[in-house]
Amino acid sequence: MPSRDGHVQAGPESSRRNAIAGAFLRLAVIALLVGGQATGPPGFGLTGDRLAITALTAAIAVTLSLMVVIRLRPILPGRWNDGPAEAVLVGLTIVAAIALDMVSDSGPAVAVLMFAVGAAAVRHPLRWSLPLLLLALAGLGSSVAGLLPPPLTPEAQQRDLSLCVSICVVFAVAFAIRQRRAATAAQAGEAVLAERARIAREIHDILAHSLSAQIVHLEGARLLLRADRSQEALDRVERARELAKQGLDEARRAVAALRDDAQPLPAALDALAGEFRDATGRECAVVVSGHERRLPPETELAMIRTAQEAVTNVRRHAPGSPATVRLSFGDRTCELEVVNPPSDAPGTPGGGYGLVGMRERAELLGGTLEAGETEDGFLVRLRVPA
Repeated sequence: MPSRDGHVQAGPESSRRNAIAGAFLRLAVIALLVGGQATGPPGFGLTGDRLAITALTAAIAVTLSLMVVIRLRPILPGRWNDGPAEAVLVGLTIVAAIALDMVSDSGPAVAVLMFAVGAAAVRHPLRWSLPLLLLALAGLGSSVAGLLPPPLTPEAQQRDLSLCVSICVVFAVAFAIRQRRAATAAQAGEAVLAERARIAREIHDILAHSLSAQIVHLEGARLLLRADRSQEALDRVERARELAKQGLDEARRAVAALRDDAQPLPAALDALAGEFRDATGRECAVVVSGHERRLPPETELAMIRTAQEAVTNVRRHAPGSPATVRLSFGDRTCELEVVNPPSDAPGTPGGGYGLVGMRERAELLGGTLEAGETEDGFLVRLRVPA
């Protein structure tokens, strides 16, 4: 697949093949080196320490190569491919590196040991990486204590003690990296869930507002058609069509609802009240008090959606009842109230999801929502920081 700069990017399968080929190529080079030492001039064969160094170097290369192979292509049954098998290989690498360090006292062995401990802390959970750290410390500690041959000089003991401290530091840093990655992944997951919840609230509010109005008009049209009042029924159907179109437009605008150039909050509430009057023929007054100002886009959106849900509930659950929308700008808060007097006619029962969505909006903004019956009817009050 060509990239933006014109180069061709290899696919996942090709990358896996290349990595596996590279791992086996390293094994082939190691085999050539071992064979070359074994068949070299006299005095250069695999004897004594040279044999041990060569064998341990080959073992380390094999374990590291197998880690690459297992990571890219499962070769073991089931769950052993990801974590346990690689942890075992890391443990073998640590043992081989400690043995190589005791035989050769070389820098590469120390580097391999540091890499293995760091890789264990980054790639594996603590229940696996901590035993691997303890394995490395136990090996070095046994050498320092003289439990493993050959005996160490005081300088070598001091070096191994410093190496133990360095390994602990590497492990701590690598573990911190793992924790930070996990926290970042968790935050990303929470952000996705929060965005899904926000989209669900938007969809609910849009559909509840537009569809409930259409139901009212279509029910009226049905009754008018039964009474043979065709023209009035046609007007109702046309109004329902307009509401459906408005709902579609509202859904399209929901994506861009947080723009800075959105309609001011009082104007949006006036438009909402006008829709209520047109749909029901009932009064809906908007009262604004305090010093008017623009609020953060997410705050204005939450207040508009809350007012929309509240007047929709008035339309559905309080037939014949007017509504009043009050918007009060305070110094540090902004308060929205939607009230309606009680209705004598029975309303349409609801599932309460609208109130849940309104309360979630308030909590996300650090505000509060009150909803319930009062002596004067029903009240919805939203108070948010502003």
